[in-house]
Amino acid sequence: MDPAVLREDMVDGLESDAKDVLHDETVAVSMRDVPRHEFLEDDRSAYADREHEVLGTRVLAPSTVARLLQPLDLEDGHDVLLVGAGVGYTAAIVAEIVGEANVHAVDISRPLVIEARQNLARAGYDGVLVDCRDGANGFPEYAPFDRILLEAAAVDPPRALLEQLTDGGRIVFPCGTQRQRLEAVSADDERATFAAVTFDPLLVEGEQSGAVERNRMTREDREHAMRRAESRRGWEQEWIEWEESVGTR
Repeated sequence: MDPAVLREDMVDGLESDAKDVLHDETVAVSMRDVPRHEFLEDDRSAYADREHEVLGTRVLAPSTVARLLQPLDLEDGHDVLLVGAGVGYTAAIVAEIVGEANVHAVDISRPLVIEARQNLARAGYDGVLVDCRDGANGFPEYAPFDRILLEAAAVDPPRALLEQLTDGGRIVFPCGTQRQRLEAVSADDERATFAAVTFDPLLVEGEQSGAVERNRMTREDREHAMRRAESRRGWEQEWIEWEESVGTR
């Protein structure tokens, strides 16, 4: 069957009363345009509303992609960072809305970065920039961003990502551990909660997507420790302690 027809059926299903998932017309139009079959080897089931697995990562079902993108409230010209490139499908939909040159995606898995680049080029979105790096650190070379989408669960957004938002910017991420909901956090810390979701935790440097142990708290513990230290002492106290340590030698 013609892929364009399959895309129409897919989006119609997401907009139907039965699923009641997709309400944003801008996202709907983009999902009708992006050739999802270019991002999956099994193109026969590419437009079914189900997940796939590629290179050890979960390729999100179309309904989950719709749930993620709607809270971003994307507009033409927005600079967008996607943390978790996956196979590139989400980045392609975002590129349809904001423009290819405004989409930046990072992933900690090098094989996935290569996969996403190849898929995006084949689908006609080779203007999207995909780089291999720890997503918790964001992409400071191209900051600030109007919107950041974190496709991994966290208790709080990494500090680096919040610092890379524009004034009036917004980050959307799966919030929580066992029970998760999508949460949108603005640059001035206003928060809104959306649909229930289930995502794997955000990986830190050195972890692999197929590893047995994935310690999500490593980065967060470090950030909380830094915040506690900064709140209870100033540079004056650090200087005094440094003088004392020199004097004991």
